[in-house]
Formats: sequence, structure tokens, C-alpha cells
Amino acid sequence: MTLVVERASEGEMSKARRAMVDSQLRVSGVNDPDILAAFSSVKREEFVPADRRAVAYADRAVPLGDGTVLAPALTHGQMLTAAEIDKNDTVLVIGAPGTYLAALAAELATSVTVAAPDGDWTVGAPFSLVLIDGAVEQVPTRLAATLAAGGRVVTGLVERGVPRLAVGRAIAGELSLTSLGEADFAVLGAFAQPKTWSF
Repeated sequence: MTLVVERASEGEMSKARRAMVDSQLRVSGVNDPDILAAFSSVKREEFVPADRRAVAYADRAVPLGDGTVLAPALTHGQMLTAAEIDKNDTVLVIGAPGTYLAALAAELATSVTVAAPDGDWTVGAPFSLVLIDGAVEQVPTRLAATLAAGGRVVTGLVERGVPRLAVGRAIAGELSLTSLGEADFAVLGAFAQPKTWSF
């Protein structure tokens, strides 16, 4: 028996990428020309397993088969909009997988570093911007140490069980976050709240 796997052509992927920009991002308030250009040039299908390329541009998270997911394009668009990235920013992207968000950020800033949630975040620090590619239930205490004075953080933050887009700044070595609204983030296990028992 021969198994035939139908693969989408480059033209079909390009068309899907344009549709993502027009029908998922623009209509939802992601309108910065530089951010839209980044989404138009970075091939999202290259960041998912081969058997999931056909759904790479769907308006939802894409499971990557290793317990992680690629967040919806809108989630990343909202993050980049809130981040207000400048070419001079030094950016740290924390997350698993993190690489698609890092590729988008690299279209907007000159210096982008990627680190795993449990990795060494000090390489290249201090950073003017940290993007956490997922939601945190508790903000890591070591995060503030990676930021330059006045540095920004954009992340998902779980509040009362609901993931929200949140932004923050490092001031005098302290980091405070403000939530902006609900967003489609997957919780990063490394930043989950420790389970407690009650009787």
C-alpha cells in the first residue's frame, strides 16, 4: 500500500499567510505596518510539524506534538503591538517553542535571543524587552534581573483561571504587570502556580 500525503504548495501557503494577515490580524486591531510586514514575511508553516502545515494558518493554537502549542497568530500580534518594539530593542523571547515569536520579533528589532523557560536568561542580559511566549500563573522572581532599567515585559498572565495579555516595566529592580484583556495563551508549565492542598 502506498500512502500519498498531500502537501500544500508554496503558493497556497503564501495565500493562507495573506488571509491570516487580512482576516485574523487587521480585523482584530493589529494594524501596525511593520508588524503586519513581519507576519507577511515569516513563514508560519515552517514552525510546525510537517503533518500540521495544512493548519498552520488556522485561527487557533496549533499543537506541536511535544506537549507545547504554537499560539494563534492573533495572540502574537497582540503581544507585538503591546510591546511597541523599536529597532534598537534588545529582546529576549522565553518559551517553548518561542521560535516563531522570535522570528517575528527579529523582523522588528536588531537583537533577539531565545531561551527556554527553565534555561539561562542571563546570556545577553540586560534586555530592554522580554516576551514570554505563553501564560504564567506566577511571575518568575528572576525575570526582573534580566531587564535593563525601564525594560518592558509582555506575557500572558493567568488571573482567576483566565489567561490575559499583560505588560509591565522594571522599576528599581521590581516588576509589576498590568493586564490588558483576555487572550488565547497556553499556560507554560515552568511558570505554573505550585499546587496547594486544602481540607
